[in-house]
Amino acid sequence: MNDDFRQASEARADLHELLTALSRLREEVVADGQRLIESWGGPFPAEAAPAAENLAHYLALRRRDLSDLQSRLSAFGLSSLGRSEAKVMEALDALLATLRRLAGEADAPYPTAAAMRAGEDAISAARDRIFGAVPTTPHAVVMVTLPSEAASEPELIRRLLEAGMGCARINCAHDDATAWKAMIANIRAAERALGRNCRVLMDIAGPKCRIEQLRAPEKLRLYRGDRFAMVATLDPRAGGPVAIRPSFPEAIGQLALGAEVWINDGKIGARVVGASAGAVELEVFSARGKGERLKVEKGLNFPTIDLRLPPLTPKDFRDLDFVAAEADLVGFSFVQEPADVDLLQDHLAARRGALPKQTIVLKIETPLAVRNLPRLILRSALHHPTAVMIARGDLAVELGFARLSEMQEEILWLCEAAHVPVIWATQVLDQFIKDGAPSRAETTDAAMAQRAECVMLNKGPYLAEAVTFLRDVLARMDRHQSKKFARFTPLRAWD
Repeated sequence: MNDDFRQASEARADLHELLTALSRLREEVVADGQRLIESWGGPFPAEAAPAAENLAHYLALRRRDLSDLQSRLSAFGLSSLGRSEAKVMEALDALLATLRRLAGEADAPYPTAAAMRAGEDAISAARDRIFGAVPTTPHAVVMVTLPSEAASEPELIRRLLEAGMGCARINCAHDDATAWKAMIANIRAAERALGRNCRVLMDIAGPKCRIEQLRAPEKLRLYRGDRFAMVATLDPRAGGPVAIRPSFPEAIGQLALGAEVWINDGKIGARVVGASAGAVELEVFSARGKGERLKVEKGLNFPTIDLRLPPLTPKDFRDLDFVAAEADLVGFSFVQEPADVDLLQDHLAARRGALPKQTIVLKIETPLAVRNLPRLILRSALHHPTAVMIARGDLAVELGFARLSEMQEEILWLCEAAHVPVIWATQVLDQFIKDGAPSRAETTDAAMAQRAECVMLNKGPYLAEAVTFLRDVLARMDRHQSKKFARFTPLRAWD
């Protein structure tokens, strides 16, 4: 009896300690959240305030290490706040109400069921507004990057729509306005014929830095320890050591000794070992044992610096004339700062006039964009429907592949807190699309993508088959998962 009494007393003491700790946490989250809102330029208009406030509260909550508190809460069978992204204050208040009732306050109020669902409902409404009404399953829309053939082969578009494509992506880095117009005409014709809905995303190319010129022996391979130059001016026909000229030569002046340069989606890693006016010398420190080739048009990444380039290029300004008139969604490549968003919005407004505002898709591709993501979302969402693309190609090179696995999760959580839909992109089912059969790893990646509102596939010969396969994977995962919430549907394998 004494043991039972002692255990009950200890439990009551623990509950009171938890109640005190959680009450203090709530006060701190409110205060820190308010400071964040003010730093973002708030208060915000009524329609934007709930998402902005929840995002601020989520960031305030996640700046703390709550792992010990979570363990103590779980020991009592209570919520550990691990699924609070879309409803931070409601989750805290519901937990506080339970603790108060356990402590003897019988009338401690709970948030309403509608309040607990409001954030999730807002995300679903944003998804439907941006991508059109989504069928019951799968929850996520399948986006497809169109190949050039989509301009001249209407049957290809029809097959993709029949397979379940819900959004078509046109990459403005390729083809031209004539081809884009034909692609969109084929989409609209297929929509009418099949009674399907398909939104059109047009990605403006942005300031993607590439190898514009190359001076090197034919079929040269670079190995670890090899050196080459990056220069502002280059005559490829003249003799001399191996050298490349970037499409944005102004990047050279931002490279200090030790800065890293990655080439061709991370296949070659080099480090600055020397610098002079208009040139740097690079030494390769990462390449496969058989070496890697340098090629014109391959991408350049500078992960150790916040590369400052114009957010829109002269080509982008020309392309916006078409994009503003024809696209449902506008993909903003290499957006980094809120001022970039302002610039795009101004140019869209100048071209759209009184037409409805297009969705802006913020493509997160650099460490600076990651750091600025809350501000980017708020600046965009104040004036336009907004979605976020986890552009894992450049992002993996910029952050490092190991960090990407963590960051894609954090971006999902942050966007859920901001009530903003997410597009999971880059190399989803890449092998399947190319060869007609998936790898085990990419099937698992596709299953992980189910937590996003949209999943993007790239182009390839087995694209329609990949759409069907992806929708099957997503629908299966819908039975088991909703964001971070595990659904306990019946397990059939062991019946």
